[in-house]
Amino acid sequence: MTATDDDFRRKMLATAFRMPSFQTMVTRKSSITNAFVNSVIPVIPPTLDEIEEALSILGMDPSNVRCAYCGDKKSEWDHLRPLVLKHRPTGFISEIANLVPSCGKCNQSKGNKPWRTWMQSSKGLSPSARGIADVATRITRLDNYEKWRSPTIIDFEDVLGRDAWEQYWLLWKNVNDELRNCQEVADSIRDKIIEALRSK
Repeated sequence: MTATDDDFRRKMLATAFRMPSFQTMVTRKSSITNAFVNSVIPVIPPTLDEIEEALSILGMDPSNVRCAYCGDKKSEWDHLRPLVLKHRPTGFISEIANLVPSCGKCNQSKGNKPWRTWMQSSKGLSPSARGIADVATRITRLDNYEKWRSPTIIDFEDVLGRDAWEQYWLLWKNVNDELRNCQEVADSIRDKIIEALRSK
């Protein structure tokens, strides 16, 4: 076996088996932030007429609702404008003016990026990166959808008062600080377990 064959074999083996990514309590910060934000975001259910009008603007029939971004089968509704940016609420809420049907691939790939920039990007699982043929048509429909009605935007600090709003985010900070402390204990425990395995 040549050195080139050996290198090729090593690469194939490394590709065939990948360890799960290392998770820590600290890497859950965005999940905790989403929980803090989503716990206070109002959810306004649409009327049947609003649903029908929304689907019509997006060029869809209720019997065959597809992802507004790529056309795959819809599995959820995605916030067109993000609820969270830089660990704080944007002010947008869960309402039909801010929700479009989506598939899981698009929802996960888009995250909190601006929808148009993401759709036209060549990164990840964006429609353009996946070679979706009618991206321009879908962008036009989403433009029309955004013009359909203005979304609700809430200034949470104005509604609650600065002190109450800052107190809420102090709770968020305390939870994250406590998770950091817990992670230090977990690291110590893991190190001891690894050391015990090596000494066997």
